[in-house]
Amino acid sequence: MEVRWGFIGCGDVTEKKSGPAFNKVTGSKVVAVMRRNGQLAKDYASRHGVSTWYDSASDLINDTNVNAVYVATPPSTHARYAIEAMQAGKPVYVEKPMAASYAECQEMLKVSRETGSPLFVAYYRRTLPGFLKVKELVQDGRIGKPLMVNIRLTRPALEVEANVNNQSWRVDPKTAGGGIFYDLASHQLDFLMFVFDDIVEVSGLTDCMGGLYRAEDTVVANFRFKSGVLGVGAWSFVTGEAAQEDVMEIIGTEGKIQFSGFGHSPVRLITPKGVLEFPCLNPENIQYNLIEQVVEAINGKCQCVSTGETAAQTNWVMEQVVKD
Repeated sequence: MEVRWGFIGCGDVTEKKSGPAFNKVTGSKVVAVMRRNGQLAKDYASRHGVSTWYDSASDLINDTNVNAVYVATPPSTHARYAIEAMQAGKPVYVEKPMAASYAECQEMLKVSRETGSPLFVAYYRRTLPGFLKVKELVQDGRIGKPLMVNIRLTRPALEVEANVNNQSWRVDPKTAGGGIFYDLASHQLDFLMFVFDDIVEVSGLTDCMGGLYRAEDTVVANFRFKSGVLGVGAWSFVTGEAAQEDVMEIIGTEGKIQFSGFGHSPVRLITPKGVLEFPCLNPENIQYNLIEQVVEAINGKCQCVSTGETAAQTNWVMEQVVKD
């Protein structure tokens, strides 16, 4: 069947990362968009050739021409909109993190099971060639037995984070679930669980060291995967320019794999034989590969690699790290 999407939320992420891909994927079409500000919804619909717009999520969900829903709002409303859409019998693709809390994730999963409406989450690194190359190198034994992973992500605060008079929702825990850690580390942790299975033990320390907002801005964590691999991570979003870093490493008995979480620099395989590099060849709209898989899964043609079941564990891990 043709999957006819309605977007709840049509902000920045939908402009290029995701939105256009829904029309490029075979058997997929955007037929309606919604934003609380109706004029902004109308503008988006006009610019992207969408026939219908709403300022009410319920109106979009109950549109009989919409048979699948993309929730692209801040995390605090993911559960509410996803649950309403699933109760209306419509598959849901929701932005990451899956929700603002692990408890909300569990409620979403409960409704998905009760209604039979599938639930997918936008952890698209699971489908990008560079990240799939990382997984392939591990599975092929190119670094021997994997021992540990190491994450380092540091950068200065962005202007929209530092401006106390007009701050991004991403640094408001009530809206985002946490701070920038929730927004960015969720991608990294989810991908590593794609490679090594669930994180089953985790502890962390957090602080608001920059004093720019209420959410944590500096985080360290230790964790263990179900596979036995150990992990450490350090994140700070208030450093100086000179301290900026975006490095993920998988270290094994015979070498290591080094790659970036967000810079999409070449994947580096480092062994006694030397260094090999593999390019990250991303689609124009970076969520395209996952959206294509979601459409095929809705039509029963494949199993999607990023579901509510896999994504909820990422929320659990982050919650263990930042809890008091």
